[in-house]
This record gives sequence, structure tokens and C-alpha cells, in this order.
Amino acid sequence: MLPYVLLGLVLVFVIVVLMKTVRIVPQARAGVVERFGKYKQTLPAGLNVVVPFIDRVRYLIDLREQVVSFPPQPVITEDNLVVSIDTVIYFQVTDPVAATYEIANYIQAVEQLTMTTLRNIVGGMDLEDTLTSREEINGGLRGVLDEATGKWGIRVNRVEIKGIDPPPSIKDAMEKQMRADRDKRALVLQAEGQRQSAILTAEGNKQSAILNAEGERESQILRAQADREAAILRAQGEGQAIQTVFQAIHDGRPDQSLLAYQYLQMMPKIAEGDANKLWIVPSEIGKALEGLGSTMSELTGIPQDASPVKRVDMGPSEPQLPRSSAESAHAAAADAIAEAKGLAQQPPVAPTSGAPEATSSQAPADPVDGDEGPRLQ
Repeated sequence: MLPYVLLGLVLVFVIVVLMKTVRIVPQARAGVVERFGKYKQTLPAGLNVVVPFIDRVRYLIDLREQVVSFPPQPVITEDNLVVSIDTVIYFQVTDPVAATYEIANYIQAVEQLTMTTLRNIVGGMDLEDTLTSREEINGGLRGVLDEATGKWGIRVNRVEIKGIDPPPSIKDAMEKQMRADRDKRALVLQAEGQRQSAILTAEGNKQSAILNAEGERESQILRAQADREAAILRAQGEGQAIQTVFQAIHDGRPDQSLLAYQYLQMMPKIAEGDANKLWIVPSEIGKALEGLGSTMSELTGIPQDASPVKRVDMGPSEPQLPRSSAESAHAAAADAIAEAKGLAQQPPVAPTSGAPEATSSQAPADPVDGDEGPRLQ
């Protein structure tokens, strides 16, 4: 029985010795070995053999990059305003021995160093700079922490500020200021829009007025040209009508009997009209009848000489419209009218036939309702 007990004790001792001799270190870890309380070596990741009951793995250090978030810290700015700032630090242990023996708790040390450094940096800034200078604050914190933690075997990779919270009263004031700035910008944009609208409207009215004036000017010019051409055409038409009548009179060679007959035909027209209640027969009507009766047998008024009559030059049948200028048009019209009047005032051609010439006597006719009666020749 006793040998079995001894064998069992030996097996247990061997197992314990093996457990104390073989140490397995996980990946990205480092084991700090002490012999009799003094640093002996650093065990890398993997299977390691130590002296049992003499060597002891005191610390197992994590070599990975670690993230530590610190709670919000009250910080006073240069303009005596208290803001709460919470930070995040990314660091990594580069020397396990220094991290073990140079500092008791490197995480707490980094937190306190971050707090003091942050107060020093923000204390030299006002609130506006603090809210808008996060990159500057992050750079300052990283430089100070990296320099201070180098001897601790720690490398600070990044420092980030999670949030900067001013007091509630400052938040309200900032919100009011932002709202006022937005209202101001809105009013400025609205006024700018109204100004642009007024400018564009004025430009449109200006262009419209210019176009209307140009259209009115062109229409007046066209109306004036039309009136000028119409006046020229009317004057030329009147001149040609006068020339035609005058030529017809000369071609017919009228005598006294024809004129007396025409005078008698005009008598009923003189009596026409609602206002004519009293009609006075002129004294020349007896003489006109005598001349008409004495010459009726000879067909008075018909020329007996069939010889060709020299005709008056009537000018072009179509009216010629000058297109040079308004002065030449008016001058041409005036010349045509003067020529027609001059031809009308020439004495009639004496008849060549043997028809007797009736003596004419001129006597004023009695007025009929204010109108002057015709005269016989």
C-alpha cells in the first residue's frame, strides 16, 4: 500500500514541476519573469521553459494598441467659461519592462496627464477658439503625452476629443446668435433678390419703352410717307383731270348756243334743295332762249370743221411718284397744279366754221337763298 502512495506523490510532484517549468504566452503578449523578486527576463509569445519554484512570471503585458476613453472633464477657458471635454486616447506598450517597473498604473497616469495637459491648452483659448480648434488641441495633447510617456514604455498614437459641451446658458446664447445670423442672411438674400428683380424689371421696362418708341417712330414715318404719296397722287390726278376737261372743251369747240343749252340744263339743279322756297328766274334766260332758237336749225354746238385739232400734251397716263425726297414730291405736285391752272385760264380757240357768234352780255343773276346764280357767255 505504501509504495502506491509514494508513486502517486512522485507523479503529482512531476506534474507540478512540469507546470512550473513550461509556460505558454499568448500572441501579442509578453511575460515578465522574476527570479527571487528580481527581473530575470521577458518571455515572448509561445512555449517557454523557466526554472520551477525559482522563476516566476510576474506580469503578462498586452502589446496591442489600446483605446481608453476618459469621462468628461471640466475645463475653464480664457474667457472664464467652464466647458466639459471628454477625450479618447489610442496608445500601445512598446517596452513591457518599463511599463511594469517605471510606473505603477500607466492607464491612470495617462488619464491624469491628459487632464492636466488639456487644461493647460484650453486655458489659453477662448470659447470660440476651443470649439473650432480641435485639431490644434489634439496635436498639443499628443505631443505632450508622447514625450511624457516615452520613458514608461508607452507610445501614444492618437488623441481625439469626443465632445466639447459649453454651459446651457452659453448654448442658448449661441443658438440665439446662430438664429439671428440665419435671419440676417435670409433678409440679405431676400433684399438682394428684390434688388435684382427691380433691376431686371427696370431693364425690361426700358427695353419695352425703347421698342415702343422705335415702333411709333417707324409708324409715323410710314404714315407720313403714305400721306405724302397720297397727296402727290391726288395732285397729279387733279392736274390730269383738269387737263382732260380742258382738252375735251377745246376738242368740242363749243359756241354760244351750246353754252346757252347747258345753262338751261343747270336751271333745275339750281332750284333743287329743301331750303329753296323762292326761285327767281335770271334776266338772261330770254336771251339764252333766243340764241338757242335762232341756231337750232344749224345744229349749233357741233363743229363743222372736221380738220384735226392740235391736242394739248397730257403727260404720262400713270402718275409718276418721285422717290427722292419730300421736297421734290411737293414741288412736283405744285408744278402740276400750276400747269393745269395755267392751261385752264387760257382763252378758248375761236371756231373756224361759219356759225354765227352770239354776243354775250354779262349781268349778275339774282341771288337765290344766298347763292350766286350762273352767268351766261
